[in-house]
Amino acid sequence: MKLSLVIPVYNEVESLRELHSQISQAAASESLQIEVIFVDDGSRDGSWETILQLSHEDSRVQGIRFRRNFGKAAALTAGLKRASGELVMTMDADLQDDPAEIPHFISKLNEGFDVVNGWKQRRLDPWHKVYPSRVFNWLVSRMTGLKLHDHNCGVKLFRCQVAREIRLYGELHRFVPVLAHARGFRVTEIGVHHRARQHGYSKYGIRRFTRGFLDLLTVSFLIVYGQRPHHMLGWIGLVCFGVGFTGLGYLALMWLLMNVFAVWPSTPIGNRPLLAYSIASTLLGAQAMTIGLLAELIVYNTARDSDSFSVAEETQATTS
Repeated sequence: MKLSLVIPVYNEVESLRELHSQISQAAASESLQIEVIFVDDGSRDGSWETILQLSHEDSRVQGIRFRRNFGKAAALTAGLKRASGELVMTMDADLQDDPAEIPHFISKLNEGFDVVNGWKQRRLDPWHKVYPSRVFNWLVSRMTGLKLHDHNCGVKLFRCQVAREIRLYGELHRFVPVLAHARGFRVTEIGVHHRARQHGYSKYGIRRFTRGFLDLLTVSFLIVYGQRPHHMLGWIGLVCFGVGFTGLGYLALMWLLMNVFAVWPSTPIGNRPLLAYSIASTLLGAQAMTIGLLAELIVYNTARDSDSFSVAEETQATTS
């Protein structure tokens, strides 16, 4: 089977030739048929010129150049659209991922899996990246039900069906295994050799953890309620509406007992905090249910653009 390697590039001119050489060696050792797709995500250091040279020297190399930096998810999406192999591997261009691991990934995939995620067992990064990453991976495993040690590892191997069915935007590239698992694909992980950075500097700062947590909430919502948003928003709306309606009913009953039946001395209820809280809760509940219905309308009118299911195989149609 043909293997397509999709490699986002952002100011990695010093690493590209060495990375290409290591990929070629790994492919030759296993007699692999490969194509290498470098996606230049708006580099300004001469990376594109190096990609052009490599494509002239090696027909297996292809290049895509963005007009500016659009982010890793956009680069992966462009590369996946160009990929023509039955197997697809993503890899970073900074030489921290070892191409010698490619045969191990393929061997693991052939055990009956659809996605093989890398796991940097001994991570050679600063502590301020390692420990927050461990917390993030724990949260992802707990919230999505897919237990992996390193969800954000850049090196992943998956079948072309996975690439066709998942949609990446924003920074959801780190959740490829989670999105595939949600559609019923079989996901596993394998330990990889993580190497220290040789050139350049990391492109990710502390802000990526904040973005990662927000993306985790997005993915969790999409997995559970992506095709039925009113089930969540409507439930929230019903709870708020119920609390507000109960508070208003209690105050109405108190007013009747005080002013109509004269059971208790009459006191004004307009200045009670419960009145303001009950009205606010009722309005919030009504808004949540309304937004839920609007979300259902959006899903209904756009669902035809992408299937909400994943077909593993089909029988051949018979004719009589």
